[in-house]
Amino acid sequence: MTGNQEIEHIIRECAKLQRESQKKFYTTFYGYAMSVCLRYTSNPHDAVEIVNDGFLKVFKDLGSFKPKYENVEASLKGWIRQIMVHTAIDHFRKNHKHQLYLEMDDTVIEQEDQAGNSIDHMSYKEIMALVQRLSPVYRAVFNLYVIDGYKHEEIAKHLKITTGTSKSNLARARMNIQKMLQQATVKVYEQKAI
Repeated sequence: MTGNQEIEHIIRECAKLQRESQKKFYTTFYGYAMSVCLRYTSNPHDAVEIVNDGFLKVFKDLGSFKPKYENVEASLKGWIRQIMVHTAIDHFRKNHKHQLYLEMDDTVIEQEDQAGNSIDHMSYKEIMALVQRLSPVYRAVFNLYVIDGYKHEEIAKHLKITTGTSKSNLARARMNIQKMLQQATVKVYEQKAI
């Protein structure tokens, strides 16, 4: 069987609720789903909860999955990513609803994109380490806008906030990342001076 045929076979068997196929599907795509969910949480325990909730949705709707591309695996990963992102948003709203309104306001902060310029020279792993240090609200907006490519209007709809609040929180997330970058630079210079 080719890769596409094997994945299509597993999908068909999962749709028939075949446990072995579900297990194989889960283990095949667990790492990918976890990498998506870790971006939205500050700890692996929450990410595991989101992944498991997401896979429940995946298995429920897998029978209706239709590949958008010739490469079935690429289409499937995009579909899984979308489900995991939406599940992470649901988890975020459920667990941070009070914090959501405390940290967010409608003030739009205009700032030079210094953080974006610094981030351009960092590896994915380094960026994710900084993003993990953001507050849950800023982390969610940053991930949705910068990593997942959502527009502010879409973010506002998903998080049930205003577009201005989304823009403001993205700017604040970038400012916080810039501060973290500056602090890291100062520490490097201090260590070199010792």
